Amino acid sequence: MSKQTYKVCFCFRRRFRLRVAEAPQDIKSLFETYSENGTMNVDHLHRFLIEIQGEDKATKEEAQAIIDSLKDLKHLNIFHRKGLNLEAFFKYLFGDINPPLSPSRGVHHDMTAPLSHYFIYTGHNSYLTGNQLSSECSDVPIIKALHRGVRVIELDIWPNSTKDSVDVLHGRTLTTPVELIKCLRSIKEHAFSASSHPVVITLEDHLTPDLQAKVAEMVIQTFGDLLYTPGPEGLKQFPSPASLMKQLIISTKPPKEYLEGKIGKKESESQKEKDSADEETWGKEVLDLEHAVEASDKKDETDEEEEEDIDDGDRKTQQIGAPEYKRLIAIHAGKAKGGLSDWLRVDPDKVRRLSLSEQELENAIITHGTEIVRFTQKNLLRVYPKGIRVDSSNYNPLIAWMHGAQMVAFNMQGYGRSLWLMHGMFRANGGCGYVKKPDCLLTVGPNKEVFNPKAKLPVKKTLKVKVYMGDGWYLDFNHTHFDVYSPPDFYARVGIAGVTDDTIMKKTKTIEDDWTPTWDEEFEFHLTVPELALLRIEVHEYDMSEKDDFGGQTCLPVSELRTGIRAVPLHNRKGEKYNNVKLLMRFEFA
Repeated sequence: MSKQTYKVCFCFRRRFRLRVAEAPQDIKSLFETYSENGTMNVDHLHRFLIEIQGEDKATKEEAQAIIDSLKDLKHLNIFHRKGLNLEAFFKYLFGDINPPLSPSRGVHHDMTAPLSHYFIYTGHNSYLTGNQLSSECSDVPIIKALHRGVRVIELDIWPNSTKDSVDVLHGRTLTTPVELIKCLRSIKEHAFSASSHPVVITLEDHLTPDLQAKVAEMVIQTFGDLLYTPGPEGLKQFPSPASLMKQLIISTKPPKEYLEGKIGKKESESQKEKDSADEETWGKEVLDLEHAVEASDKKDETDEEEEEDIDDGDRKTQQIGAPEYKRLIAIHAGKAKGGLSDWLRVDPDKVRRLSLSEQELENAIITHGTEIVRFTQKNLLRVYPKGIRVDSSNYNPLIAWMHGAQMVAFNMQGYGRSLWLMHGMFRANGGCGYVKKPDCLLTVGPNKEVFNPKAKLPVKKTLKVKVYMGDGWYLDFNHTHFDVYSPPDFYARVGIAGVTDDTIMKKTKTIEDDWTPTWDEEFEFHLTVPELALLRIEVHEYDMSEKDDFGGQTCLPVSELRTGIRAVPLHNRKGEKYNNVKLLMRFEFA
């Protein structure tokens, strides 16, 4: 067993044993139950997979494959010819071949329903490399998003400096532009690298009719047969993801008057940028529905509407848009004239996309919560970050999801707890970027009632989570990364993000001076809408004198958790998986 030395002062050093991960008592007891004479053979392991791991369809061949996968551990003297000993069994449970989500399920949701029946992995200002005011515009973040499985890419299109072509940039800011054609070519090349399901391109259009015609030419020549066009009659119902495999879809408001934009910071953005930069290193705690609405009530704040959503039907100076550009638009966007009730009115003869800022949504759900749910059963609702998020931070996506919003647009180049929830939701359904909405958001009752996110509901399912231990930090971090004078003092936070009544976070005790902490603590979570619940897991290192250090996180869809004992890999603040850091946990449903 190796030791680590920490320098306390010039003449004094502290030495600590680096403890090797050892099977917790529960694992030892299970091994005794499912083994004979210290060996777990294929029949024992097969029974364990069915009875403890909940893998009802597991075969003996699969059990044998697990045993065979551990043959390379012979040099550690833990593999027996007839089966597994305790250490090999522990290595299997705490190994990469035993993840919390099934790697073999792939896309398993019904993909034949209209697009409005799915949550869709959606980006906001997808071309920005950093903040919303002064960062570079590039096709690189677009490529990264597509490789992650994002299915909605947003491009703001403006005339270039010579007014003879089209750039992508965040208008009225100091962001540097990137050519539209470069973004289009990258989208074509990388759109289906992570998923074959359709990619929607939302355009925020600030162009004159002649440049709209130029965009139409670029899109048609670049995308060719990949481009989906619905025909002149428009859509009465959205097509299904299954019918649009490997197709690209354009969504924007039909052509309107060209608006000249000025370059420069928006009024008071400097102060807003400073105020929003105070987030913790790993992001502020996510506000639930109740607290978000309270915060919304307190702020007398008017968000600048995105140009695609401004109704300009009464403008007498409106120019006629390029017809070839208009023909490209498969999903029409925009707000109807009038107020919120008019925006949310369902037209039986056509479907459309409505966009609301997070602030507008939080205000709308106070008086129109069920109307939003009803609207999203047939139409698409896109929610985007409010204007003061100049640091590219995000908001709580559950508020939008529980009201049926399909396109919850996020700044994918940022990081923080809100983005971790987004990553967690779209780990579901094989990571294809489309997650079928739960039936409660799609059904209409006998009296035409729909799901009410504020209603008190009975507990539908109880999730029991046991946190056994963690390991791998000493391999992925320098030995003084967390504490200069001693090994880290880790604790775990485990909880649920979901509807208001289900949202909660709990905390383990802190284990001092140990790179391989064993908590051995169990938590229960009572879920009223388990279909919308995400399991949040974080590890932090306690620091008495400063802010606690970040030790890893993950977020998992409760509906896809595999029961039993699982090895849960942790990720860094940006959502990238660590090479070795993981937790050993047990999941049970009651």
